[in-house]
Amino acid sequence: MAPASFHHTSNTVCVMDASGRLGSTLVERLLQRGYTVHAAVQHHDELQFNGLASDNKKLKIFHSDPYDYQSIIDALKGCSGLFYTFEPPKDQPSYDEFMAEVEVRAAHNVLEACAQTETLEKVVFTSSVTAVVWRDDRKSTASDLDERHWSDINFCRKYKLWHAVSKTLAEKTAWALAMDRGVNMVSINAGLIMGPDLSITNPYLKGAAEMYEDGVLVTVDLNSLVEAHICVYEDISSYGRYLSFNHVINRHEDAVKLAQMLASSTPMLPQSGEQDMKIIQQRISNKKLNKLMVNFEGRSDENSS
Repeated sequence: MAPASFHHTSNTVCVMDASGRLGSTLVERLLQRGYTVHAAVQHHDELQFNGLASDNKKLKIFHSDPYDYQSIIDALKGCSGLFYTFEPPKDQPSYDEFMAEVEVRAAHNVLEACAQTETLEKVVFTSSVTAVVWRDDRKSTASDLDERHWSDINFCRKYKLWHAVSKTLAEKTAWALAMDRGVNMVSINAGLIMGPDLSITNPYLKGAAEMYEDGVLVTVDLNSLVEAHICVYEDISSYGRYLSFNHVINRHEDAVKLAQMLASSTPMLPQSGEQDMKIIQQRISNKKLNKLMVNFEGRSDENSS
């Protein structure tokens, strides 16, 4: 049994969008933890759950379009929790200056639907570290960047950091609505998610050399990120934003390793001999999440591979 501080009245949660790597892994872990899961997918992405769904009576698949309000309401029916992660629409996969509008509209619809769902007790909203680190004064701030900091929209637009623009505006929209409508929401601001499908085209990586030099280029492995989501959902003391990352790329060899993994022919990082030994000071903190995770008993060693 989970301790009292990890209690929700119903055991049914919704994962939207469940078709991405984060969403689909969340679905599997939540099922393992005994939840009934409403997996909300766009288009015909339910094929990946076919095997799971036939074996597991606790998994229900919903077709849910973030621009179709009613379809969100249907997926949320009877749920006490929502894990919301934006997946770019298939017909508009790349982050450009128009993506923010799409992502903001989706966030708005989802939070509005949450406000209308009486059973809903908590929303875990996946955001990004890119909504935290991009600001004019980033070189001069005395303290480390953490959950109190926001990227500056005008700065991001000026340098065409569209991923940051999108994530910042969507998360701000969600927070404004959550506060206005009394929705209990927490956000997870994830570092660069590591995995086999990571490539140089990932929009998070725009400005990677600057992030590296600033000591804020951070990565997170999928399992840690999934555990973080479940922890902030289950712990009733969680509040506000949580930065989730488990590796800071602040040594030349780490940077080289990442560049090789991305198999990019483009030099992502400044190359010079004396750089090789230098360790860049970390300027970003995930202490708030780490503190919460200490008490989280769901961390299963067999899933840490």
